[in-house]
Amino acid sequence: MSEHVLALDGVDSGYGDVQVLDDLSLHLDSEEIVCLVGPNGAGKSTVLKTAFGLLTPWTGSVRLNGDEIGGTPPEDVVRLGVGYVPQTENVFGSLTIEENLKIGGVPRHSGVGERIEELYERFPLLTEKKRAKASTLSGGQRQVLAFARALMTEPDVLLIDEPSAGLAPNTAKDVFEDVVAVNELGTAVLMVEQNARQGLAISDRGYVLDQGQVAYEDDADDLMDNPEVAELYLGG
Repeated sequence: MSEHVLALDGVDSGYGDVQVLDDLSLHLDSEEIVCLVGPNGAGKSTVLKTAFGLLTPWTGSVRLNGDEIGGTPPEDVVRLGVGYVPQTENVFGSLTIEENLKIGGVPRHSGVGERIEELYERFPLLTEKKRAKASTLSGGQRQVLAFARALMTEPDVLLIDEPSAGLAPNTAKDVFEDVVAVNELGTAVLMVEQNARQGLAISDRGYVLDQGQVAYEDDADDLMDNPEVAELYLGG
């Protein structure tokens, strides 16, 4: 059996002396979209920060393609093949779209221009506005730019925190379509999403987190069809 592209196993993690994740285990396979859902404070964003090296696991392991990366600095995690799109401050507003993409390509040794052209082709909106400052973009357009910037290094895994946060319903729908487009480029996606039903609707599998632990794990469709999960976590 092949290794999971990303796996957290028995992870305890948190902030200072405050524990958030408690013996948490989950995995992401190649070309999957996996959605983390659950109440506020359940530890969803902490999973992403621990996987990306922003937090060092207290115990347990974080493995990328079978290799331990727990506690590795984020700049090295990027070079190993993991991208991260935080919920806020995920683009440089004073820079143009093209300048944002070039910064995303800094870890590359070569092929920055070619990769930018590939992403322009996949996300035509960016081509139309490539000389515009990122600060002039709408919320949905900023998310597209944030995705593209994280994809400059052609990561195996993209970690996305709350892609629909603060967006109008129609814009959120477009952003979820862009998450699928990212996945179709061959990148596995681990996504935190407060809008659980919409997040699960585009996902292969899902985990429901509660109090730093995995409360439920299943195929996304089965999670949405589970009456107990629906009642407790999906709003009925």
